[in-house]
Amino acid sequence: MATTYVKDFIDEFRRYRAQGERAMAQVSDDALNHVPVAEGNSIAMIVRHIGGNLTSRFTDFLTTDGEKPTRDRDGEFNERSYSRGEIEASWIAGFDALERALASIPEDELTRTVTIRAASLTVHEALCRSLAHTAQHIGQIVLLAKIAAGADWKTLTIPRGQSALYAQNPKFEKAAAYAAAVGQGSGVGGQGSGGNSKGT
Repeated sequence: MATTYVKDFIDEFRRYRAQGERAMAQVSDDALNHVPVAEGNSIAMIVRHIGGNLTSRFTDFLTTDGEKPTRDRDGEFNERSYSRGEIEASWIAGFDALERALASIPEDELTRTVTIRAASLTVHEALCRSLAHTAQHIGQIVLLAKIAAGADWKTLTIPRGQSALYAQNPKFEKAAAYAAAVGQGSGVGGQGSGGNSKGT
């Protein structure tokens, strides 16, 4: 069982995974592949990047460099039409590698040194870096999905105009509670996940 500090990382990754999955479930397959601007990225490309990054970083996390020679980072941004199944496979592979690694890290290993592109980081630094990187890209996914869904968008957080009501019962401040409530791990799904409209 993961210890306290490692569990904090597990829970926060699950929170963002849940947000990404709920966002992607609200858009069509075409929208997953839409590139909004020249040199921009589609949701599918961002997912492939997240999946490739997490798989590379967390496969043999404590014993090998986090940038694996088998990773094709540039290929993660190839522009073509990806099926929802392909997108989901990349997403799941990355998060599965992450969760396996985190489940096996003892608390006293957080100060141990690992490498990413031959640069030395403590395990704690590497986890902070990865969490921030993943959250940044999932924020991009949420924004692209919200634009694609338009008026049909279902909020992932507090609905607009309901902050005071939520403050009376703020039950999703803990990452684990949020992930459990929105069904983390359910995959990228299809259109029409529940929730209230507007908000983020």
